[in-house]
Parts: sequence; C-alpha cells; structure tokens
Amino acid sequence: MRRISFWLGVFVTIVFTMFARKGSSSPGPADFDIIIKDGTVYDGSGAEPKQADVAIRGDRIVGMGDFKSAKAKAVIDAQGLAVAPGFINMLSWSTVSLIHDGRSQSEIRQGVTTEIMGEGESMGPVNDRVREHMIRQQIDIKYDIKWNTLAEYLQYLQERGVSCNVASFIGATTIREYVIGFEDKQPTPERLDQMRELVRKEMEAGALGIGTSLIYPPAFYAKTEELIELCRVAAKYQGKYISHMRSEGSRLLEALDELIRISREAKIPAEVYHIKVSGQQNWPKIDDLLSRIEAAQKEGLKISADMYTYTAGGTGLDASLPPWTEDGGYPALFKRLRDPATREKIKAEVQKPAGGWENLYFDAGGPEHILLAEFRSEKLKPLTGKTLAEVARMRGKDPIDTAMDLIAEDESRIGTLYFIMSEDNVKKELAKPWISFGSDEASQAPEGVFLKSNPHPRAYGNFARVLGKYSRDEKVIPMREAVRRLSGLPATNLGLDHRGFLKEGMFADVVVFDPATIADRATYDKPHQYAVGVKHVFVNGVQVLKDSEHTGAKPGRALWGPGKLH
Repeated sequence: MRRISFWLGVFVTIVFTMFARKGSSSPGPADFDIIIKDGTVYDGSGAEPKQADVAIRGDRIVGMGDFKSAKAKAVIDAQGLAVAPGFINMLSWSTVSLIHDGRSQSEIRQGVTTEIMGEGESMGPVNDRVREHMIRQQIDIKYDIKWNTLAEYLQYLQERGVSCNVASFIGATTIREYVIGFEDKQPTPERLDQMRELVRKEMEAGALGIGTSLIYPPAFYAKTEELIELCRVAAKYQGKYISHMRSEGSRLLEALDELIRISREAKIPAEVYHIKVSGQQNWPKIDDLLSRIEAAQKEGLKISADMYTYTAGGTGLDASLPPWTEDGGYPALFKRLRDPATREKIKAEVQKPAGGWENLYFDAGGPEHILLAEFRSEKLKPLTGKTLAEVARMRGKDPIDTAMDLIAEDESRIGTLYFIMSEDNVKKELAKPWISFGSDEASQAPEGVFLKSNPHPRAYGNFARVLGKYSRDEKVIPMREAVRRLSGLPATNLGLDHRGFLKEGMFADVVVFDPATIADRATYDKPHQYAVGVKHVFVNGVQVLKDSEHTGAKPGRALWGPGKLH
C-alpha cells in the first residue's frame, strides 16, 4: 500500500510540474506540431511586442513563451522577424476568384488568413431571378451555382478547398433582388416580411449581419426604413450593419447620418465600408466626417470603419451614369443606351455637378482620371489599361458618349478605376484607431484567367502597404498598432470566434513577416505583382506559405457569426 501511495505521489508531482511549467519550459517529446521560435511577437492587442516562441498543436495556439528545449514536428526560425495574428480582410470580393483558385495567392502572400464578403451583393440567398443575374455577371471566370443559401455557399468553398477562412454578411441588395427584383419600387408589407424571413434564416445559419452598397441600383432604390427593418432582425442574432454609404462625395455627411440613424434605431453596431471622401471639391469634409463618427461613439453607438490604402477607387463604368438608367436591371440599361433620346438625357445628367446621386465621372474630375480595367468582350480587351480620355480620342467621340458606347458594346458594367481621393485624407484615416482594412478586391494570381483584366493594385498590395509604406517608411502608425488594426480590431468588431489574437487557446492563424522588407509591388500600370516580405503563413495550424512560397495547402474554413455559434 505504501509503495502505491509513493508512486501515486510521484505521478501527481510530475503532472503538476508539467502544468506549472506550461508556456515556459520543455514538455514531452514532440509535444507540439509547430514551434515558431525567437520571433518578435505582436499579439494583435496593440501591446508592445515581445520576444517569445509560439507553440501550435492541431489547429490551436497552445503556448506562448520559451520553448527552446521543447520538441516539435516542425520548428520555424523567426529570429529578426515579426510574428502576428493572421490578417483579416474586412472587404473581400474573392467570392468568385476563390471558386476558380482556392489558394488566395495575392492575399495569403500578404498574410491575410480570413476574407470577409458581402458588400451589398452576397452569394446567397439564391432563387431563379438571382441565379440568372449571377450568371449574367460572369466575365472571365465561369462557374456553376451549386447552392441556394449564403451558408451553403460558404460551406461549398470549404469543401471545395480554400487556403483562407471565409465569412460573409448578407447582401441587402441580394435580399431585394430575391424578393422585389431590379425595379425601382418599394416592398409591400408582405414582401418586407419575406425579406425579414430571409435575413432570419441566414443569420441563424451564421451570416455576420447586413451589408449594403447604396450608390448602386437596385440598392439605391431602398429607403432607410427598409434597411432598419432588415437590421432589426440581424440585431437579434448579434449581427452587424456594414455599408458602402449612399454617398461618399456631395452628400457624404447626410449619408453618414443615415448610417448612424440605422445603428441607433435598429440597435446594431455599424461600420462604414472603405471610408473616404470622393471628389476634390469634397475633400475638406474629412475632418467633419471623422469627428461626427467619434461623436456617435461617445454617445455610446458602436460605429467603426475600414479602408484601403490608395487614392483610386474601383467599381463599374456604369457608376458614371444616373441610377435610374438601371431600373429593371442590366438588360434595361443596355436598351436605354441604344436609344438616342435617352442617351441625351443621360449625358445631360452626367455633366451636372450634383443630381442626388453619386456621380463618379464628375468626382474623378474628368475622363483622364478614369482608368478602364476589365471588359467582357475579347474585342474590347485591348482597351484594358487605357483611360476613358484616351479611348475617346481614339474613337474621335465625346468621353461621355464613349462611356455609354463601351457599356452597350461590352454588355457589362466594365471594371474601372476612378482617381477620386486625397493622399492627405488617406493618412488622416489611417491615424484613427477604429479603422481596420479591406482590399475591396478579389484575391488572385499573376497567371491564367486573372491576366485577362487589370485589377486594382490593392488586390496584391493593400495589407503589405499598411505595414511597409505607412508604418515602417512613413511612420503614420506604429507597427504594433498596424498589426492590431489588421487583426484584433476587425476580429473583435465582427465577433469572430477565437480569431484575431496570438494567445493560448486561439485558432492558429499566424503570419511571420520581415518588418524591414515587407512592401507592396503592384502598381496601376502593372497590378499583377505579389507583395514581398511575408515569409510564413499558417491557417488553422496548417502551413500555407513557407519561405514566401505557397505550399498548396487549403485548410481554410467557413466562419460563422454569433447567430449560429450561440
């Protein structure tokens, strides 16, 4: 009996010692799958970095401390390198690109491990009308729609294989298209009930909340009250409201008032997509914009924003035309553009400085600041990379007529970059601690079908640019703050489960980068260029980038909002 008690005591002592030394000494043989050793750890909280090892077992971080004598299946030497939580892209348009290429190359190589989708239009819910619209919008990448709900789409990506995690807001535009269609009309009480029910189902299935893009038809036709009703449903499931506001230019402050009203009345946190001031004549509004948001925060409202780090925006050439031109959808637009009388009416409205809609032609300051980037037609693809002014001169026509001709000929929105922002304003936004980052682009690669068009350089450089140009080189924000705004802040705003920080128990989304060399390389002329300086990336504990090269691994998962998690 005494011998049993003795050995039991020894066993208890050993177990106690192992737990007491956890995170600071040597566990048993191959106790970890991965140790990232000797790195400078930025934990995502904004705290000062510290020298530490990060231990990973399975898909979790299981220790932070000194593991130099511990055993692991793989050891990453991070001496001289920064170790950070995987970055979160608050505004991803990788909805289609990930179907074609799940590697998410341009973003994984910047340390982005989670893509957040759903700016106005989302990949579900889908009915016959929405499915037809999605097929009509396909340009170079063709795909089958093998899902009916947003949750099924995210699950489809996970099962198909993606290197990054994915999550999505419900697009209020998609809800509208599903129930009402593409016409400029308001929902009846019965249809509003249908819209609420669609939101409820998607929130219970794991959507993050409601996303809007209110400058574009048919979203433009929705009244504030409609949006409040949808957000009230999302709020019951701890959802968020995130919006490309109704104006970023002439009616910017009124648009912000609408977002704040929705937040207040629906009792829902709200975020401004790609915060900016569009058009040189509007640039002085930046201080008022930022101070109004901070006043709302002091009132107790949860208002935040995200941004991209460039002075050009990217959208369709059709955003130069008044919203009524798309009443009835794209087929109706193309028909109007072939009618001489209607064209004259459109042209007159485009030339007005303010007409109750977001006139990007006017905000750009002229056709020389409008860069054509994506065409559907093989005949028109040689115009990629030219300005609207250049094409107008080639054709010997007025620039507005040229824009209408191109849209009608291509039968697409035509991907376009508009140079509409101020670098000084970009830096003012960067300085705000409540602004995170989103690319507003698709993850892609400099190969195959992706080379058929020119993306905005933010597709390849947005996140590296924060750390390189603006943190290291121009010292707009400290590196620890840049990392927090790329990881911990968006994870907290979204309520993501155990993501966004480097600490014990969190999912092992980890990026190892060289703070001395990280930089963007993509330009407007040559956008298909990878960023440099990211050495290793882990997603759910699996190495996706090794020595700056993609491993081919696709361990990404669909992430769910609080409505499903609780």
